[in-house]
Amino acid sequence: MMDTRIDHVLHQMRTLQSQVTAGPGAEHAPVARAQGDFSALLRAAIDGVNALDEKADDLADRFEIGDRDVDLTQVMIADQKASLAFTAVTQVRNKLVTAYQDIMNMPV
Repeated sequence: MMDTRIDHVLHQMRTLQSQVTAGPGAEHAPVARAQGDFSALLRAAIDGVNALDEKADDLADRFEIGDRDVDLTQVMIADQKASLAFTAVTQVRNKLVTAYQDIMNMPV
């Protein structure tokens, strides 16, 4: 039984690694690229972060009420995924603000 849980955790880690190497918002990127709209890409990334946060909150709530289908490992992984995604989107926002300020400070 312990081997099954370890295999499950390893599978989740491999899945996360493949998502990280694909880049943030990779599951939403084809939709935005088809439209050719930066705002759609940004909206998809924000929606993805929101979805991860809602999933983490849902898992935490289910764990707290004693749902036997949810274990602490799932809750912690979902929470870390949401936190990492939020941090990534915040960094992108900071870079966009810096780029905007640099452009606005350019001499005409």
